[in-house]
Amino acid sequence: MVDGAFDGVPEDGPLAGLRAPESRLVDRLHPAVNFEPRRGGVKPSILLMHYTGMSSCEKAIDWLSRPESKVSCHYVIDTDGTVTQMVSEELRAWHAGQSQWGGERDINSLSIGLEIHNPGHGDDYCDFPDRQMQAVMELSREIIARWRIMPENVLGHSDVSPGRKIDPGERFDWAGLAAAGVGLWVAPEPVGPLIGTHSRQANEETIAYVQRLLASYGYGVEISGRLDEKGRDVISAFQRHFRPQRVDGVIDASTVATLERLIEASDLAPTS
Repeated sequence: MVDGAFDGVPEDGPLAGLRAPESRLVDRLHPAVNFEPRRGGVKPSILLMHYTGMSSCEKAIDWLSRPESKVSCHYVIDTDGTVTQMVSEELRAWHAGQSQWGGERDINSLSIGLEIHNPGHGDDYCDFPDRQMQAVMELSREIIARWRIMPENVLGHSDVSPGRKIDPGERFDWAGLAAAGVGLWVAPEPVGPLIGTHSRQANEETIAYVQRLLASYGYGVEISGRLDEKGRDVISAFQRHFRPQRVDGVIDASTVATLERLIEASDLAPTS
């Protein structure tokens, strides 16, 4: 779901408005007003997936375009695959909010945000239709090629804001995207017995090991050997993306094995 950055709306000028689509896949333009230059002149290195969490795509687009919403995004993808562009890719949209990845905290400046229509968690949470996922895949491949975004940096809002955000959620087809060249995926280890009867009973060495692996991938986690609520939120975020069969924040054998497999596939070394 969208999450704003509370900055001033830019005045009219060369940065105001969206004059032309930046992808052949764009069906319409609906310019947002909540945007600004990327801070420090950085280029986008993260592709960030959200769901709208609203009852209709039109309502989401309307909200994303209002100045009082304090939110925006670069693209919105409806369930039928219709793509609406709202902010130029060169500019900083307000979609990530309070977030962290790889030690960086201004994720809005570092990312391009896709809002993918889905009513979100609750009674109406549903799978993302094939036509929608096809549009997400094709648009993502263009963006990745244009900005040379690494597979490890194709992320969900829940990855950069564990506990605070849970979108796009465990029904999102990360595996299908990775098979099409968007993001990184490894086959999850089948869910099995827990290491302890509860994650808090895992020993300090195991907890610290898992925390080092998560940090090496990019998650904002303290390597303490202790598992508090924030630590369980990070584990849940990892599971929601890479081991969606069971999202419970528990360190089990499946989570550890899947995480090890992911680190090996990414060739990222654990932090000390």
